[in-house]
Amino acid sequence: MALQRKTGLGKGLGALLQGDDVQVTKNAGKTDSVAKENTNTAAGSINFIKVNQVAVNPFQPRTDFDEQALQELSESIKVQGLIQPITVRQVSKNEYQLISGERRLRAVKLAGIDDIPAYVRTANDQQMLEMALIENIQRENLNAIEVALSFQRMIEECDLKQEELGERVSKNRSTVTNYLRLLKLPPVIQAGIRDGQISMGHARALINVGEIEKQLYVYQEIIDKGLSVRMTEILVRNIQQQNKPKKNPVGKQLDFQYQKIEDDLASRFSTRVKLNLKNSRGKGAIEIPFESEDDLSRILELLDW
Repeated sequence: MALQRKTGLGKGLGALLQGDDVQVTKNAGKTDSVAKENTNTAAGSINFIKVNQVAVNPFQPRTDFDEQALQELSESIKVQGLIQPITVRQVSKNEYQLISGERRLRAVKLAGIDDIPAYVRTANDQQMLEMALIENIQRENLNAIEVALSFQRMIEECDLKQEELGERVSKNRSTVTNYLRLLKLPPVIQAGIRDGQISMGHARALINVGEIEKQLYVYQEIIDKGLSVRMTEILVRNIQQQNKPKKNPVGKQLDFQYQKIEDDLASRFSTRVKLNLKNSRGKGAIEIPFESEDDLSRILELLDW
């Protein structure tokens, strides 16, 4: 069966690789010289190399691999062979370093196969980092935190501005910015995003909550009550409203206990709830606004109306 390279790599990666038959040699440095002197294979072509001669790419941004998916890919490889080659650079006569395709490499090892098809290229460390990061960013199953970390590494280690990064990965600047902002969230929330406990939509809403304590509060509400993205956005708006200076007849801010009641009610009803105190003896009223008939019906159901 003839090996074919899959297309659709995207403008950024396509520009880096410059086609199958062109070596990446710009600013290659000392490592490239070693590879050229010792090479057994034609750079840019597909070659079968020994699996045990391939070292994992130290710049690999992916940290989690689905074991079941790896097993399924391994079984497929046993039957069909590896359709899409990995990409490596040759660093000595019998030594290669992975540029992209770690999941495929792991699956081949799991299948007990000794040889693997590979594109052999020459690249310096920065080019390797860019290629590995872009190749991974363009995969749909990369979680949002891995994407954010990859973006951050490209900016810091490849000395790119956000606009330049957007061009490399074919995304606009606002998308890049939204991913980078995830890294400002508390570690426990980042772990929740990574593990799929909350979505990117939830995370974008959480970013708009200024204080870490309140971010953690909203996050726990999402987990405990299974809040949708829309309900989370409403809760965040309520918190933002509560952060604004309030005026009331007694001429002071709500006491902590009343503020806590407001917060708890707002969380329960997923809408802004306001306590209006009439006097210092605690007399007042509770206001629960609604945005539509459907929203009113939802609140009434929560009240067991």
